[in-house]
Amino acid sequence: MEKIGIAIIGCGGITLQNHLPGLALCPQTRVVALCDSDPATLQRASQQCGVTACYTDYNELLKRSDVTAAIIATPNVVHAPIALAVIKAGKHVLCEKPLAMNSKEALEMFRAAEAAGVRHMTAFTYRFVPAFRYLAHLVKSGAIGQPYHLRVQRFQDWGQRNLGWRQVARLAGSGELGDMLSHRLDYAHVLMGQVKSLVADLHRFHDVREGQASDLEDWVAIVSRFTNNATGVFESTKLATGRGESARSQDYCEVNGSEGTVVYFMSAKPELHLGRRGSSTLESVPVPKEFLKWPRSPRDPSQGDPLFSFRYDQNFEFVDAIVNQRPCVPSFLDGARVQELMDTAMQSAKEKRWLDVRYAEPWK
Repeated sequence: MEKIGIAIIGCGGITLQNHLPGLALCPQTRVVALCDSDPATLQRASQQCGVTACYTDYNELLKRSDVTAAIIATPNVVHAPIALAVIKAGKHVLCEKPLAMNSKEALEMFRAAEAAGVRHMTAFTYRFVPAFRYLAHLVKSGAIGQPYHLRVQRFQDWGQRNLGWRQVARLAGSGELGDMLSHRLDYAHVLMGQVKSLVADLHRFHDVREGQASDLEDWVAIVSRFTNNATGVFESTKLATGRGESARSQDYCEVNGSEGTVVYFMSAKPELHLGRRGSSTLESVPVPKEFLKWPRSPRDPSQGDPLFSFRYDQNFEFVDAIVNQRPCVPSFLDGARVQELMDTAMQSAKEKRWLDVRYAEPWK
């Protein structure tokens, strides 16, 4: 078949670390154009992947007939306008998380993509972690009985380092909530279903980072109740001193059920920890072979750094959905549902009270 032409809009660290290596594993694709508002960032990406068609205006890029799909990896504030332009041009779209600045924008993106008949995907990268996929399978299959509690933590040590646009409210919308906890709110929907109500708190410890003003939170916590009567506790921070950063810092997910407990730590070793009713210890259980990579992915799980290589399956899923004309997982609707939780959490923190979560009808 003719190769799928991919354009990348936003060529910073996520593109270099995740998207370009992931697309390199997809023989059906060819990166045909790059776009970034910063010429130096654009040049660096161009040198890494050898693509010479470079733009600072995404509208010009979208005029190209060889662009079949676009990946958006920009600051959050321009996710919605860029995605809507991509969709209007009739091109498939993968957008980084959080999907938008608020749920209204996110739902508009979903509805536009569905109406246009293009594939749409939210980059909830941690959906592709083998251990998380196996954990979700165990929970959904009833292996731990009725779920009682979900508990997640994302602890990193960034100290007072500059976070770039992620510490600026007008560019990011939220801080640690959107940056790292959004992934774990996606966990909640996958593992437990919809959230009934929640109470949240946000806090900023550093108003200045390396001489640059910061007006967003660097710590967030949420307590929730689900419609299935389970409870959830979420915490994420950039200030867990000594915990490190990126893939080698604390990433923890635990589900307690009536018949057992299952625990996932981000680790180079693909395993879970299981506790069974009547036992006082957790046992290590390897992740079965069929969960080590996304279905049909060409990636070899024995190659590369397992703390990073699982991310490449995300790009395969996007391409495979385009090839087979099926919905992407996770979709823009998944991104919008998380955005609804984030909006509610921000309102709860502002009003200092529990709030019901009101999920909008997808088509209204």
